[in-house]
Amino acid sequence: MTTTKETLGFQAEVKQLLQLMIHSLYSNREIFLRELVSNASDACDKLRFEALANAGLFESDPDLKIKVGYDSTARTLTIADNGIGMSREEVVNNLGTIAKSGTREFFQALTGDQQKDAHLIGQFGVGFYSSFIVADRVTVLTRRAGLAANQGVRWESAGAGEFSIEMIDKPARGTEITLHLKEGQDDLLSGWKLREILRKYSDHIVQPIVMKKEAWKDGAQVVTDEDETVNKASALWARPKSEIKDEEYTEFYKHVGHDFEAPLAWTHGRVEGRTEYTQLLYVPAHAPFDLWDRQQRHGVKLYVRRVFIMDDAEQLLPVYLRFVRGVVDSSDLPLNVSREILQESKDIEAIRAGCTKKVLGLLDDLAQNRKEDYAKFWGEFGRVLKEGIGEDPANRDKIAGLLRFASTHLDTSEESVSLADYSSRMKEGQDKIYYVTADGFTAAQHSPHLEIFRKKGIEVLLLSDRVDEWVLGHLTEFEGKSLQSVAKGGLDLGKLEDEAEKKAQAEQADAFGELTGKIKTSLGERVKDVRVTHRLTDSPACLVADEHDLGGNLARLLKAAGQNVPSSKPILEINPDHPVVQRLKYEEKRFDDWSAVLFDQALLAEGGQLEDPAGFVKRVNALMLEMGR
Repeated sequence: MTTTKETLGFQAEVKQLLQLMIHSLYSNREIFLRELVSNASDACDKLRFEALANAGLFESDPDLKIKVGYDSTARTLTIADNGIGMSREEVVNNLGTIAKSGTREFFQALTGDQQKDAHLIGQFGVGFYSSFIVADRVTVLTRRAGLAANQGVRWESAGAGEFSIEMIDKPARGTEITLHLKEGQDDLLSGWKLREILRKYSDHIVQPIVMKKEAWKDGAQVVTDEDETVNKASALWARPKSEIKDEEYTEFYKHVGHDFEAPLAWTHGRVEGRTEYTQLLYVPAHAPFDLWDRQQRHGVKLYVRRVFIMDDAEQLLPVYLRFVRGVVDSSDLPLNVSREILQESKDIEAIRAGCTKKVLGLLDDLAQNRKEDYAKFWGEFGRVLKEGIGEDPANRDKIAGLLRFASTHLDTSEESVSLADYSSRMKEGQDKIYYVTADGFTAAQHSPHLEIFRKKGIEVLLLSDRVDEWVLGHLTEFEGKSLQSVAKGGLDLGKLEDEAEKKAQAEQADAFGELTGKIKTSLGERVKDVRVTHRLTDSPACLVADEHDLGGNLARLLKAAGQNVPSSKPILEINPDHPVVQRLKYEEKRFDDWSAVLFDQALLAEGGQLEDPAGFVKRVNALMLEMGR
């Protein structure tokens, strides 16, 4: 069959990735074989799954395998599989472009430092393009199962920015990749070396990896025509835990998670009962680039009785655990299960609940026994885990115990304080967990609302993550203690204040009653009320939200997100001991200006924006000039 050969250009991102691959990953060159074998394994899995509905796809060759070979004379390596194969369109899409969310962000994050960039590439996943670490030219011959023999495709590239593609005759389905090795890579032209790499990285692959047997003949190593399987070719998750080494778990994670680095932790177990399944679930050490894309299909691979069914079966875990990688192998589901069936299956509900419980248990174990590793986990995935407070009411208490916050105890931005830690340090008589929210750590740390708490040594959680406001809308108590914003409602410290303090506060409220009334009249529609406060020690005033109104920070977040915010006015609280407030008590001439400045200062201190910044500056300048006379 003769067809026209076309030359096409790589997507810009592919060109960049190829350059990075060649320059940043050379020190870890062996991974190319792991990546290509992993892809071949996926192709076999996909064929087995599609053949459940159409047995003709096997084309009288049902024994799936991966073949690895080399030719010392031609200086080539070949990795072939009899899996699903690719059509012309699939070849262009899969080998000419990167259809991944987060691609642009990935390239923006690159630094030029080879070691750091290699780590980033590992997070991004490289797959087929890793061939160019060791090869200066790559040839791919492929045909999709079910298509005619004349629908084969030949793809070739030197990795320099373009590739050629043409239609060919290919009687056998599947994909054959030939690497034309660069100078200096001749050690790979050795059966012993290839077997060593395959056993190191790909021993767990379910399909047999086959090479030609080698034997000594006439004083030399000779390749025979006999095939031998070089890997264990068994499902790792189906083996007893006692037989599996940590290194095997790690290599299997790199295969299933398409990651370069070892996982942070894993859990492996068999569940028996009404629903029977095996789970092998991993927590990665680093967040993938598409972590914040909630529409992206993440998750674990689903097998039924060791037959691959689908990648990223999102029904097996809730969205807030989308960072988890691994395998679930069910004994009960039908082999022809679809995503639609998964949504309605009682077995899947049981598996989902079991997997969720297992992952949360694993995280709890990390938090209790491997605190440094949990701190790493929290830095990478903490914000995602917080989503579970609202999305998973059944596990809310468990997730609440896993949350970490900054607080006035350490007074740093490090999020290391759990709610249990806070509870253990509560003052005698304290019955609430206090927190403040702001749009940044420094704003939270210096919030005027904290002044009385700092004076009395009462710990306050400092929350500055945007999702925190949403979390607190769903998390109102922890182990019987209510969570209380220090910027909402009247401040009642209960047993943390003595009777003398309460009496003095009541007397001050009476003494300043006339002043608060005047300020309220002056400010008019800007405030709901004006009252004396004892929550301030250094600041003249602060704004608080009424008990059932939206807090200022949450209102600003909702406005920024383009949502309609119910109208509510803040309460202005004044510090009767502050010189500015005491001066105001006797001010006549510029009382309205002083009142407005007091309000605007309080608004700025809590992170708000002034409606009339120029008016504020004008007032402050006028008051300063008058005081200087």
